[in-house]
Amino acid sequence: MPGGRRGPSRQQLSRSALPSLQTLVGGNLGNGTGLRNRSSNSVGLSAPPLSALITPEPVRHSRIPELPLDSSLLFEFLLFLYLLVALFVQYINIYRTVWWYPYSHPAASTSLNFHLMDYHLAIFITVMLARRLVWTIVSEVSQSSGGSLLRYVVLIAARLSLLTMCGWVLCWTLVNLCKNHSVLNLLFLGYPFGVYVPLCCFHQEGGKSQTAPADCDYPADHQQTELTETPFFRPRDFLFLLRENLREQFSSPPHMPIHTCPPHTHSHTPELIRAEVEELKSDFNRRIKEVLFNSLFSAYYVAFLPLCFVKSTQYYDMRWSCEHLIMVWINAFVMLMSQLLPPSYCDLLHRSAAHLGRWQKLEHGSYSNAPQHVWSESTIWPQGVLVRHSRCLYKAVGPYNVALPSDVSHARFYFLFHKPLRILNLLIWIESSVVLYQLYSLLRSERWNHTLSLGLILCCNYYVLFKLLRDRIVLGKAYSYPLSSSSLGLKSQ
Repeated sequence: MPGGRRGPSRQQLSRSALPSLQTLVGGNLGNGTGLRNRSSNSVGLSAPPLSALITPEPVRHSRIPELPLDSSLLFEFLLFLYLLVALFVQYINIYRTVWWYPYSHPAASTSLNFHLMDYHLAIFITVMLARRLVWTIVSEVSQSSGGSLLRYVVLIAARLSLLTMCGWVLCWTLVNLCKNHSVLNLLFLGYPFGVYVPLCCFHQEGGKSQTAPADCDYPADHQQTELTETPFFRPRDFLFLLRENLREQFSSPPHMPIHTCPPHTHSHTPELIRAEVEELKSDFNRRIKEVLFNSLFSAYYVAFLPLCFVKSTQYYDMRWSCEHLIMVWINAFVMLMSQLLPPSYCDLLHRSAAHLGRWQKLEHGSYSNAPQHVWSESTIWPQGVLVRHSRCLYKAVGPYNVALPSDVSHARFYFLFHKPLRILNLLIWIESSVVLYQLYSLLRSERWNHTLSLGLILCCNYYVLFKLLRDRIVLGKAYSYPLSSSSLGLKSQ
């Protein structure tokens, strides 16, 4: 009405109803926290912090039971036994005969052409496959070397004798192989080590890594060694890297890191979480590198190297041998993954990913009417909050978000481990596919060597698949337990 008192307009009501930045996210202007309006201006407001108004929901973790895991010595023995069976199967595929056929020329009295085999090569491959088992035995003996002086001397003598015998056998086979084969064939013997040195020894996780705080509860031997800041390593650094990487290949996996749920009241909680994630990423990458190298190493020496020393007049089924090579690599990969990434380790990664969170990048112009905040590294962001970082808009996906929005490695870490059974499901899918394919091949096989090969390999695969399915059933029930602070099967921070 003209001359009457006008109330607040609809636009003013809507603006006054919007919560401020400090109400949603907390902090102060010093942390870089402010409300971004439509004109992209940052306005600092004095309001209670986020922890007092909107506290992120506490991250609760399911307690998983202690599943039985093979000891290092038992696992190395089982892996060595499987590789010996696979090597025997490959020799059957290469040197098989038609010993039941009476008109063969020349007449075969045995099932294999033993006179065509190179025993020095077979012994060399066996020693190379046993390297991890031998070193594990030496390490186990070294750890239990307590007691009297006489026992200590006997253990030292046994270690030296075992290593000396292995070294002598390796040198003896190499000398005989050098006498009977060409230089090109001899180059195949050490090809994996020639590839390992440039790929693994020179690759470092971002140079100098940050040292993990003491609150992350990491042992001292997990801290990465600081290297020189120069881009080129000195010979001393190269020898140090080579010695450390070879020691990792021969030694058993180190002790598992410990995850500690950070308290909400700690002012440096986001920094601690990000530092813990960086350490876990380095440890996970080291384990994956060890799995890939050892699986490829095993497949190379078991299935590929015997083909390189076959005479040109010897016939063998190339397709079946290549298929055997792929199967050996896949089975060795699954066995090493299940041992080096046990359920407790995957649960550790899952807990860290739950505290890390993830950011979803949004298109420009979206959510223009919603409150947008400037990302701060010292703030724990709740789910659904919109932040701006590096001129991009991000939305918090997890219930607890401290990740760097522009860091792709943080997003990848959350994607891989925010579901605790993702890796285990992947291993089960791979092993089940291999077993089903081998069963199908067994039903369609018409040759005796194919039937024998598949039967022997399937016996080993059944054991691996049984362990994976057992862990999946137990962990599936543990993680499906309802998350409540009053339940006994849960752990809340």
